[in-house]
Amino acid sequence: MPLLHAFDAYPAFFVTAVVVLSLAIGSFLNVVIHRLPKMLERQWRAELAEFEGREPAAAPRYNLVVPRSQCPACGHPIGALENIPLVSYLVLGGKCAACKARISPRYPLVEALTGALSGYIAWRFGFSWTTAAALVFAWAMIALAFIDLDTFYLPDDITLPLAWAGLLVNLSGVFTTLPSAVIGAAAGYLVLWAVYWAYKLATGREGMGYGDFKLLAAIGAWLGWKMLPVVILVSSFVGAVVGIALIVIARRGRHVPIPFGPYLALGGLVALLWGEPLVNLYLSAV
Repeated sequence: MPLLHAFDAYPAFFVTAVVVLSLAIGSFLNVVIHRLPKMLERQWRAELAEFEGREPAAAPRYNLVVPRSQCPACGHPIGALENIPLVSYLVLGGKCAACKARISPRYPLVEALTGALSGYIAWRFGFSWTTAAALVFAWAMIALAFIDLDTFYLPDDITLPLAWAGLLVNLSGVFTTLPSAVIGAAAGYLVLWAVYWAYKLATGREGMGYGDFKLLAAIGAWLGWKMLPVVILVSSFVGAVVGIALIVIARRGRHVPIPFGPYLALGGLVALLWGEPLVNLYLSAV
């Protein structure tokens, strides 16, 4: 196809197309981040009612498509021209077109982050299946990071399919060999599972959730077991720095929980993009 040939022949054209597409994906990720936890909560309430023998409360249809996006302050439906990634936010001055209520800057931030990261991935890996797989991985990391920031929860609806997808992607060795991916999935889960129980037995408190185990297992399935030390070191270091900063600067209590998922996601992205050079640098230094 002429378009595919153009992508292959003109890298700048391909990167630009990926950035434009990814801005739209970023807009969709905002919907996932906001709605998926609410959808799961509705599902849990319905299951609880069924378990208790009660009739689930009637509720209007609610999923990633329905209802149409609207202003949380006044209920104004968001039209197509008001939903252009980044552009609409800038044109509207970060305010609702109807009631002028402030729109959270988180929305354009997620869109910009998705576009910039996707563009770098397209430039880094070129027009290839590796880029397609890396984009799916990166988009999942962004969604999981922000959901965990909001809810302290990493939904199985993303982490488990992501783990299986990583194993399937590596059937052809896109990022690592299949044996390495399988070991990475198992080791990723078991490492944090062991840390969880060691901390709980020592302190009587839970230091992390099971979603963190599943996320690291998914990262291991995509990148292989050799990248797990990179992911753990990066996430632990950044998490420690942020935690100390919150305690010292923001006067946050030591026992106030901090979601670990965003740091695991960051570690996964660092391992995806620069993991191999970091591992080689370490091996050459020892």
